[in-house]
This record gives sequence, structure tokens and C-alpha cells, in this order.
Amino acid sequence: MKFGQQLRESLFPDWKFYYVDYSGLKRFLYERTDKGYTADDESEFVKLLDSELEKQTKSSEMKRRIEYCEKQVDLITQNPAPEDAKREQLDIIEREIDAVIGEVYELAKFTRLNFTAFMKIVKKHDKNAPFVLKPMFAEQLNSRPFFKENFDELLLELSRLYNIVRNGGVDVDGSKDPQSGNGQNFVRQTTKYWVHPDNVMELKLYILKYLPVLIYRTKGTTKPPNPAITSIYFDNDKLDLYQGRLEKSEGAEAIRLRWYGDMDSTEIFIERKTHHEDWTGEKSVKERFSIKEKYVNDYLSGEYTLDSKIERLREEGKKSEQDLHDMEALSREVLESVKTKHLEPVVRSFYNRTAFQIPGDARVRISLDTELTMVREDSFDGKPRAGNNWRRTDIGVDYPFSQLPEQDVCRFPYAILEVKLQTQSGVEPPQWVLDLIDSHLVEAVPKFSKFIHGTSVLLEDRVDVLPFWFSQMDRDIRKPATKGIGISRANSPRGSFVGMDNAVRHRGGRTNSATPSQSSLQYQNDIEVIVESEPGEHSSQNEGTVTQYSHAYGGEPSEETALLGRRNYQSSSESWLQKINPFAKSGSQRERQPGRVTFTSRDDQPNKRIAVPVRVEPKVFFANERTFLSWLNFAIVLGSLALGLLNFGDSTGKIAGAAFTVIAMFVMIYALMLFQWRAERIRRRESGPYDDRVGPTILVVVLISAVVLNFYLKIVAG
Repeated sequence: MKFGQQLRESLFPDWKFYYVDYSGLKRFLYERTDKGYTADDESEFVKLLDSELEKQTKSSEMKRRIEYCEKQVDLITQNPAPEDAKREQLDIIEREIDAVIGEVYELAKFTRLNFTAFMKIVKKHDKNAPFVLKPMFAEQLNSRPFFKENFDELLLELSRLYNIVRNGGVDVDGSKDPQSGNGQNFVRQTTKYWVHPDNVMELKLYILKYLPVLIYRTKGTTKPPNPAITSIYFDNDKLDLYQGRLEKSEGAEAIRLRWYGDMDSTEIFIERKTHHEDWTGEKSVKERFSIKEKYVNDYLSGEYTLDSKIERLREEGKKSEQDLHDMEALSREVLESVKTKHLEPVVRSFYNRTAFQIPGDARVRISLDTELTMVREDSFDGKPRAGNNWRRTDIGVDYPFSQLPEQDVCRFPYAILEVKLQTQSGVEPPQWVLDLIDSHLVEAVPKFSKFIHGTSVLLEDRVDVLPFWFSQMDRDIRKPATKGIGISRANSPRGSFVGMDNAVRHRGGRTNSATPSQSSLQYQNDIEVIVESEPGEHSSQNEGTVTQYSHAYGGEPSEETALLGRRNYQSSSESWLQKINPFAKSGSQRERQPGRVTFTSRDDQPNKRIAVPVRVEPKVFFANERTFLSWLNFAIVLGSLALGLLNFGDSTGKIAGAAFTVIAMFVMIYALMLFQWRAERIRRRESGPYDDRVGPTILVVVLISAVVLNFYLKIVAG
């Protein structure tokens, strides 16, 4: 669809005179260039652009309407009226907030369309006219506050208003510890999604109808903190940690250093994630401890320990002895991994996070990460980006990091939505959450990893296997609007009202029948068991170790294994070898990474392989054990028959008994080897085959030979 048509179809009728006259500017440009574009034409075109830039903004009107709603809520809460009357008045205010939300959405879309229209018309001008306008016009455009409008402040105010209305006029503190009021142990299932930039504002406005924006504030300040989160991921020049996390190898680690807010943050969190397979009976674990920024380099070099900090925490009584012991052990193990695996800074991830959660209620928590950017930190190519420091110092949190060379930066095109649901026996997710994850606003990407994506893009020449979601990067993730989900213009008693077009307005509750969205949610999720109540991520009070255990809900989908594509076929000699000896590896299998079927990902990447999730359930191992026991059962029966012939048979029977004894021993040895071979392939998630065509055939031939031999000897003996 051409942009002009898209602009016409997206117009908000009430504001149609405030949109850029894209068609008129384009018509003026084409008419004048056909006749010969002159300096006078250029002056007139610039005046037309300036007049378009002077069109007034609607954001001030939004702020006034929000202030009006705030005053009305204050009057209602202070009025000692009956609860029924108060609830009716709050419902009226809620409808007004719905209208404001709808118009904020239209305002965001209005801003985005106008900005795009200006950039496109300037691009057409520079292409067709003999003058270059883009550099000068970019400065003018950036000087207009309307085109740099930050809607986060409006969202925070709307979120607070909705929270008050939702709680019957009570203003619940949005900066309260998000997990206070919960028990020590609870379970969460986690899913991840991509969100197209066109849908980010609509998604935020949809969510805040059900969950308030969660605000982390430092003690002594009322100013919202910087939402930026920055992490430095460590690895070595062989990318062993990347490979382990991609393959979900047993015990695979990820080590990162993270801070919240600006570069002047003094508290750095050192985190380690360790993956455990389901068949081990252990849960994947996430652990972390904090350290002052000035000690980070000394810690990584082994010159600084946490002894003094642990002793101080022990004296203050802030942590139990077990927590202090775990913190000390974690710091020692992380340092050992850094030294033995020769780890160094490799990739930085940066994003701004908006979190949604009812304070004190951990049943539903949603986070949205925008402006996701990955930056190279390594020195593998001889460029000392970080030098002797643990992070590079030539950049801060100044998105989009335009001062860096393009080969050092990966700006992710989508926002990342993460949905965490508390799971209890018999409790199902709220209906609005199921509607959301099954809507046009999101694209499911289970097990997406910022570390894996950044490494695979920025260090593409060093990786052999790409994450499975690379196949989704080549297509447009936008979908037709889902009926009943999102924000749309609706009829209202007031002409300016814009309602929430949500067919399911009830909060929570649903039918007993399972839906496709629910089943997909259960397949994609990742369960976290929080064994220590974790304070807000921005809280500076968290000095201890925070540990999170996670395992798959019904089997954890990993980030690797076979995508059904072109396979690497074996040569005839290798196939023949495999048929004779199933334990032998073909050349292609030795070359191929475990758990994958090789396929060419893109035309320009002929040597790369894509890895997609596959589930290895515990029952697969049990099936292998049952097969092994079946072989042993047969060997025992055959061995018992052989012992009977040896002890009580004649000379011919003893010969047959000896033959059956040898066969029984051979069967037991073969069964053990087959069991070990299959178990190893299952652990490595190899794509197969797992069947045994040779063993049963040989066994039948040998048994027939033994029986025929016994029959022949009996006949000869007369």
C-alpha cells in the first residue's frame, strides 16, 4: 500500500485539517519539476513545509482532559456519598478516561503519520529537485516539541487514574514492592512476544486498562527513575556460552553485569543463569548479587572479594546465614567461570522497560521493552572497545547510539513483550490476557534471548548456528486487526469520545473450554519459582542474592534443533556404514551440531544453520529404558533355557546350551550399548533416526541357526 493511501485511510476525522497535506505537497513538487524546478519554486516549497510544521498540537488538550478527570476523581473520593452513588460516578469517569485513552492513541498515531509524511516528502524532494533539503529540515523538525512528544507522562497519569477507579476511589501506591503481600514461594509461567512499533502505543493503552504501570522509586525522591536497563554479557572468543545457551546444553551458563538507569548508577548486579534439562530432575536457576561499580574491575581480576560486604550484612542482620553463604559461593563460582573459560565483555543490550502490575499482586506481570539495541563490547577483531575496563566508556544510555559505526550496533526493529503469569492448581489466566496474546498486537517468539540475538548478528562471522527466530525476521509481523481487541473509534454520547472496542470487558474469568491461545501459552511458557521475594528491579536496597528457579511447563522449548528444511544427505558409503553399525557417526553427523537438521537460512548466508525449538520430554528417556529392559528380559529367558540344557541335557543338548548362552550374553551386551547410544542422542537432541534395523535381524538369524544346528545334531546322533 502506498503511503498516501495509508495516510488517507488512517485519518482521524476530527483532526483531518491538522494532518500534513502530503498529496498537495507531492502534487506541487511533481508539477514544478516537470516545468523545470527553480530557486523560486524551492522557496515556495520551503514555505509550504513551514506552514505545515506550524499546525497546532493536540497534546495540550489531552493534558487538560486528564487534569479534569483527576479533579473529578478527587471530588468523588472526598464526597461522603453512598457507595452505590460513588461507584456510579466513578463509572462515568471511567468512560471519560476510556475516551481520553482512545484519543491519546489517535494522537500517537497522528504524530507518527505526520512525522513519516514529512520525511517521505523531503526524500521525494531531494530525489526530484536540484536542491538538498533533508539536513536543514531535520533540524527544524527536531526543534518542534510536538514531533518529539513523550507519551509516557500521559500514560503514567492515565494509569494512576485507572488504578484509582479500579479500586473504588482508593489510590494504591504504585511504587510499592510489587511482590509484597505474597508468600515466599510462588510459580510463574513466562512467554515472550514481538510487538511492531506501530502497535506499541495501542498495546500499552490496552494493558493499562487492567494493570497499572509499575513505578520503581528510590527512597527520598518522587521523580520516576530512568527506565533504561543495560546489560553486559560475557563470553570467550569461541562463543562457548552462546553455543551452550542456544543448544540448551545441560549446565549451560549465561553471565551478565546489569545496571538500571544512567551510567552514573553505582550499583551493578552480577547475574548468572544456569540451564538444567528436565531429565536431570533439577530446575534452571537464575542467581545474582550486587556490587559497587568501583569494585567491578577488581572483582573480575580476583583482587576484590565480598568478604567485607558479607560481614557487614551479617552484622546488620539483613540476610540469613544461608543467603550469605549462597552469595559468597555465587561470587566465587562466577569468578572461577570468568577465569577458567577466559570470559570477557562481548555484547551489550540496552532497552527502556515499562512494567505493568498491580502492586502487591504477582498473579499477572507484564513488561514491555522498547528501543532494544545490542552493541559490540568485544575486542576479537583487534579493536579494544572496552580496553581494560569491564564495559566500554565511549557510550552511555543515549539511544540510538548514532556515534557508533553501524557494524558495532544492532537496533532491534520490534519491542519485546514479556508476560508472566502466576500459576496455581486449577487457576487459569485472565481472559483479557488470553485475548491479548492471541491478538494482532503481538507475535509469539518463545525463548527469545537478547544475548543470543545480539551475538548472532554482531558476531555473525564467528557463529555456526543461528537462533530459530531469524526466519521470522524476514517477514512483516503485522496482522489484520483482531475483532474486540485494541483501541478503536466508537460511537459515544460525546462526539469526541473514543471507546475501548473490547468485546470482553470483564476482568478475569473465562469459560471452561480450552482455547488455542491458552494451549499456545502453556506450550511456550517458562515457569519460574521465586524462592526469595525479590524487590523492585530498580531498588537499591537489594544487596543479597536473588535466586529464581525455572523449568518448563510441560517441557521447555529450547532455542535449537531441527527446522524442517533441506537436509544434508550422507554418501552411499556412509549410509552403508550406518546400516552395519548404528553407533558409528557419519561424516555429516560428525560435522553437524547436535540437535539440528542443517538447512540454508538465506541466500546470502549459505553456511549458516537455523535452530528451532524441540521438546525432549522425560517419557522419551523412560521409553528407552523400557526397550532396554525388554531386551534384558529376552536375554534372561534365553539364558535360563541355556542353563537347563547345560545341566540336564545330553551331549547334543549341551552343545545347543552353549550356543544359547553365547547368544544371551551377546544380546545383553548389545542391549546395553544400544541403550547408551540412544540416551546420548536424546540428551544431545539429535534429529534421528533412533530405530534399530540391524540388531533384531541379526538376532533372528542367529537364533534360527542355533535351532537348526540343534535339530541337525539330534538327527545325526540318531
